[in-house]
Amino acid sequence: MALDSNCLFCKIITGDIPADIVFRNENVVAFNDINPQAPVHVLIIPTLHVENAGDLAKVSPTLTADLFLAAAEIAAQHKLNGYRTVFNTGIEAGQSVFHAHLHVLGGRGLAWPPG
Repeated sequence: MALDSNCLFCKIITGDIPADIVFRNENVVAFNDINPQAPVHVLIIPTLHVENAGDLAKVSPTLTADLFLAAAEIAAQHKLNGYRTVFNTGIEAGQSVFHAHLHVLGGRGLAWPPG
């Protein structure tokens, strides 16, 4: 799959829109969320344009694993004792940018249920 020239996150991947990048490899890019909900709130996106997590699993289970491997590395960088990973899939779940992205949240106690 190619990048989508109209997608906000694809533009971050290409550098057309600046972001506070905290991790990058050939398969994923991670950056600090501009509206953090915890002291650590990082978004990890695949470097392919895939609309949501459900589609991501169909396109590449390996790429899905790469997102979680990046999450573990980011958590280690931040010395988090625990962290939460979240995919919002679809409008009703709160997805607002339709490029699959994994939220990594930590740095404070996180309540359950989340909302």
